[in-house]
Amino acid sequence: MSRIVSLIAAFLLVIAVAVVYTNARGAGRSPIPPASYDVALAQAPGKATAVFAGGCFWGTQSVFERVKGVLDTTVGYSGGSAETATYPQVGTETTGHAESVKVVYDPSKITYGQLLRIFFSVAHDPTQLNRQGPDMGTSYRSVIFFENDDQKKIAEAYIAQLDAAHIFPASIVTQVTPLKGFYTAEEYHQHYADANPNNPYILVCDRPKIAALKQQFPELFQDYKGK
Repeated sequence: MSRIVSLIAAFLLVIAVAVVYTNARGAGRSPIPPASYDVALAQAPGKATAVFAGGCFWGTQSVFERVKGVLDTTVGYSGGSAETATYPQVGTETTGHAESVKVVYDPSKITYGQLLRIFFSVAHDPTQLNRQGPDMGTSYRSVIFFENDDQKKIAEAYIAQLDAAHIFPASIVTQVTPLKGFYTAEEYHQHYADANPNNPYILVCDRPKIAALKQQFPELFQDYKGK
């Protein structure tokens, strides 16, 4: 009986921490300023890729798959080797991987800078070091994995812009590092938040992010209709 009570107490503690986190980051806030330095929209439709890590990849994916101009999203692991890119190994916090989301988007519909604005505004808290809400460890760290010099320059300039303007109550700890590999996560992790909408973790940690996206960026919000 004491074991059951302990498990319930631990669960309630996680939920309490998560509630504080989502209340601080949820709907009702104003969006942060757009990136002063960005590329222009492309003249013709096409495909480009961005890779972001910002806590549990379930929530990050649930945000970006609802952004107009995003064509596809995949959750996976970046920062380590192919040999260690499995959920049990990444969970040991020894592989160098971060839970990441690969975002395929149409650069004629949305810019890299606009994706970064959403990443910093509603997808996660960029001031938390090696954690997001109740999730702790380097696999939950905040990272922008850039694929080219343009992405690197836009990301670094935007972080400097936001820090200089004191947009957040603490300095941004987001890493900007080259993408050396993206390894797709296990199938059951793909679109997990949509497949498990009543999961307590999803209700507390991820649904508020979707609400914040819709409230702060109505012109970019779209309903997710599934694969």
